[in-house]
Amino acid sequence: MPAYVIVDVDVHDAKSYEDYKRQTPATLEKYDGRFVVRGGRCESLEGDWAPGRIVVLEFQSVEQARKWWSSPEYAPAKALRHRTASTRMIVVAGYAP
Repeated sequence: MPAYVIVDVDVHDAKSYEDYKRQTPATLEKYDGRFVVRGGRCESLEGDWAPGRIVVLEFQSVEQARKWWSSPEYAPAKALRHRTASTRMIVVAGYAP
């Protein structure tokens, strides 16, 4: 079953965050991850949620998403993200009828 990593990003250092954006795509390949949403225009339809930047990644499973998140390939980019932005990140299993 597919799984999705959903990230709400508040960027504090836009210039350095660009390095994170360049590093991340290559880290997804080994784990069969792909971008579904990558910071496109966002509009709140209900409630008071006003995210700055939304990213959605798709993986083949929750296990694959976790492997990517904790991988040595992603570790340097993750450290850079921690220095340049505040994030809220979840992984959720997809729906299969």
